[in-house]
Amino acid sequence: MLPIVPPPILLSAYRQGLFPMAETRADQDIFWVEPRERAIIPIGRFHCSRSLARTIRRGTFTIRVDSDFAGTVLECAAPRDGGEDTWISGRIAASYQRLHEVGHAHSIECWAGDELVGGVYGVAFDRVFCGESMFSRRDNGSKVALAWLMALLERAGCELFDCQFMTGHLASLGAIPIPQSEYLERLEAARGQQRLSLPQALAEVEAEAAAQSSAGLPSSPGKLIAHSLTQTS
Repeated sequence: MLPIVPPPILLSAYRQGLFPMAETRADQDIFWVEPRERAIIPIGRFHCSRSLARTIRRGTFTIRVDSDFAGTVLECAAPRDGGEDTWISGRIAASYQRLHEVGHAHSIECWAGDELVGGVYGVAFDRVFCGESMFSRRDNGSKVALAWLMALLERAGCELFDCQFMTGHLASLGAIPIPQSEYLERLEAARGQQRLSLPQALAEVEAEAAAQSSAGLPSSPGKLIAHSLTQTS
């Protein structure tokens, strides 16, 4: 296998509006993509349906950040129901793993007991988060993970969430298309440090929910997240 793409090169590419892909899972080559049109979900504008909010509020899944980054990437790279191959090659997965180890890639995971049943992962730098891929092994697993991610990013002070290519599914969740030129302008405007990292944002939500429960108020992390999403969506 060819060597991984080092974190400084990956981050430099993302700061220029590029991201890596491969033709197949076994492909050793990587090509850099710069779409003419970019899909983003504006921070604070995630579309959270009533049914999704109920699922989050009920705490159907336990939400964790970075407890199994490698497992999340592996699930995202697995063949879909149609059997199509993935753009997440072994070399790309290893490159993201190294980026995770230096603090610039995160996974948001849905757990049912000891089973990882949904999640999303992406790249974090400045006040930007670039969503790479998501998966679901249970109903709403990926949607719940993405909803939590969007709520935590807003709390953390993120200003730009990139989801690469526009799809009908992403549009239903609040994604909008913008020209690559505008995306580059937004990248530049989002330079600087966030208030919190993604793990810190999750810890803050959990601490707030615990404090409210100790004060005798009916609260949970899921209820706080659902409330924040329905207030802004």
